Amino acid sequence: MASPVYSGNSRAGHGRMASSRYRPMSDINVTPLVDVMLVLLVVFMVTAPLLTVGVPVELPQTQAPPINEPKEPLVITVDRNGGIFISETSVPVDSLVPKLQAITGSNPDAVLYVRGDKEINYGRVLEVMSLVTAAGLHRRRRRVRRRPVPRHR
Repeated sequence: MASPVYSGNSRAGHGRMASSRYRPMSDINVTPLVDVMLVLLVVFMVTAPLLTVGVPVELPQTQAPPINEPKEPLVITVDRNGGIFISETSVPVDSLVPKLQAITGSNPDAVLYVRGDKEINYGRVLEVMSLVTAAGLHRRRRRVRRRPVPRHR
């Protein structure tokens, strides 16, 4: 498939004329570059959903519309066993209020989401929400998974 770039002195006496006809190829082959870019695109499309941060919980389903917030909120998660997590870090109940005050800088306008597993007693979630209020944070929201709305005919 490849051809020689320079012919050399294959014919006696015709070396100068043969070398002037063959010049190095200066075109760039773009096909391998496009192939690599498409492979990278597929790899990133497959791995991007796997990069979600948080503790895995099963959220309850509701019919409420999704919340669109421009800022990155602080997420507190109550898992199935009743453990409390700030983002992915496990936090004991007695140190939740001081940690929240240290993270938010006692900013009452900080946005905070409280997530609770659907199998957990709701009293535990309310306990965490009262601790959030005791930390001086009042803009808290509960996170739920949206249930598809049945259509009536």
